Amino acid sequence: MKKSIFLLLLCSFSAAFAQNDLLFESASKAYNEGKYQEAIDNYHEILKSGQHSAELYFNLGNSYYKVNKIGPSIYYYEKALLLSPNDDEIINNLAFAQKMTIDAITPMPETAITRIVANLKNILTFDQWAYTAVIFMILFVVLYLAFYFFRFADKKRIAFIVSMVCLFGMVISILFAVFQYRDYTQTQPAIIFATEAAVKEEPNNRSATLFDLHEGSKVYVEEKLNDWNKIRLADGKNGWILANDLRLIKEF
Repeated sequence: MKKSIFLLLLCSFSAAFAQNDLLFESASKAYNEGKYQEAIDNYHEILKSGQHSAELYFNLGNSYYKVNKIGPSIYYYEKALLLSPNDDEIINNLAFAQKMTIDAITPMPETAITRIVANLKNILTFDQWAYTAVIFMILFVVLYLAFYFFRFADKKRIAFIVSMVCLFGMVISILFAVFQYRDYTQTQPAIIFATEAAVKEEPNNRSATLFDLHEGSKVYVEEKLNDWNKIRLADGKNGWILANDLRLIKEF
């Protein structure tokens, strides 16, 4: 009985993946033929099945860019970048899309050290840094055992030095994994989807409008209250905006 249920589930998953592959091929063909809305519809059908990937989000970003929907385009490029942070093609296309936005948001200045650490930390995602730490740990153990069992001084010295390098690499990888995980869980980036959205001083329509944001701008959600989100910009400005005017990037 259990074997039959397992086989049934396996067949269902296989059929779902096959269907998604057909949809992906159809979407890619529609895109190449200039049928961008058809491609968008097919990609969204794949998302509805629960399957997602950097390639899927990247293709969705490209399709929306072709129909001049900058907000969704940037949104899906950003989602693709979360899954593949070092993909040059995603980074370049995102930069092109961001040039189409209206709002000029200048990030707050960073020190050189902070910028270098951030660039190093963002080379990998937090789970990739965790895997790297495990690899360094295994190498450290193997090399330390080699140091213990080697007879000749030269080999013992080399094994010891390389094991210490691996130990250092493991510690750095763990720190970067922790920092990346903290950043991932404590920040909620979002993209403005409304053509124009008023940022209010308080979470109600009667309060004063501090400034306006436009489609495609990136913000960070700090607090939620009923139908309102308190947002912060990269330049330090903050205020309240209607939740329906934006979409969270980390919603999968």
